[in-house]
Amino acid sequence: MPAYIAKRLLYLVPTLLFVLAGSFLLMRLIPGDPAALMLGPEASVTQIDALREEMGLNRSVVVQFWEYLSRTVTGDLGKSLYFRQPVLDVVLARCETSLLLALLSMLFVLLAGVPAGIVAGLKPNTWLDKGVLAFALLGASIPSFWLGLMLMLIVSVQLGWLPTSGFVSVLQTGNLANLRGLVLPSIVLGMANSALVARMTRTNLLEVMRADYITTARAKGLPDRIVILRHAMRNAGIPIVTVLGFTFAGLLSGTAVTETVFALPGIGRLLVDSVLARDYPLIQGVMVFVAIVYMVLNLLVDVSYSLLDPRVRYDAR
Repeated sequence: MPAYIAKRLLYLVPTLLFVLAGSFLLMRLIPGDPAALMLGPEASVTQIDALREEMGLNRSVVVQFWEYLSRTVTGDLGKSLYFRQPVLDVVLARCETSLLLALLSMLFVLLAGVPAGIVAGLKPNTWLDKGVLAFALLGASIPSFWLGLMLMLIVSVQLGWLPTSGFVSVLQTGNLANLRGLVLPSIVLGMANSALVARMTRTNLLEVMRADYITTARAKGLPDRIVILRHAMRNAGIPIVTVLGFTFAGLLSGTAVTETVFALPGIGRLLVDSVLARDYPLIQGVMVFVAIVYMVLNLLVDVSYSLLDPRVRYDAR
């Protein structure tokens, strides 16, 4: 296992280089002069030339990429043209909101999606199964922005239970009550993702429950609880863990629509704001952050396979 993890970490290096090259070229392929686009049509030639000098756009593409790569390797993602701060500081400042929102949303998914899928998989073609399928269809069909607005109208405006929007840092204030601002958006995100997890859990559990080893385990007289937990769920768990891993990565790397509706200072809204402001260094920094999140969580998901299924063994070959 350690050799496999070390090998996978080495594989992350060329993947990250590819992401850096892709994000760099993508910014250069956008039509028009980036400096002129950021300053607007009323900017003078002197102002545009000064910004081009500041951004290093007056150098060759090869030199620009080498400088960008050299800075990124040392943790310097450049300076945001809109916030006038280092890109890394701007991204890290938004990580708290995205991390807490992702954790709360995943808690909703684990408490709603997985149990619902297990119930549907163990009781196929019953009213429970049909109810779970209806819930999954409803959760996948409702637009997140509409659900967010309805929850704000009912729960916040009419009932006054939770704040409508915004989030104040828990780390800076030390007040856990600020988490109330993330309850509604976590329900919105958890609703759609729990629907996907419920269907995935149901499908895999139905397939496993028809396997011969489940019939053998029951023939031995094992209680249903042992059969389900030790045999069925462990074998059905790999696809479920894969979905949960990428779901968490998607939540952590940014959910722009929900964050915009609830005015949350997260990664998703930061990406939207950076695009609207044409802040190219910040756009590249967010893209690199999202890529790293997906690569790390993908590695963790792969490693977790051996813990769920003893038949999965890794080596360095």
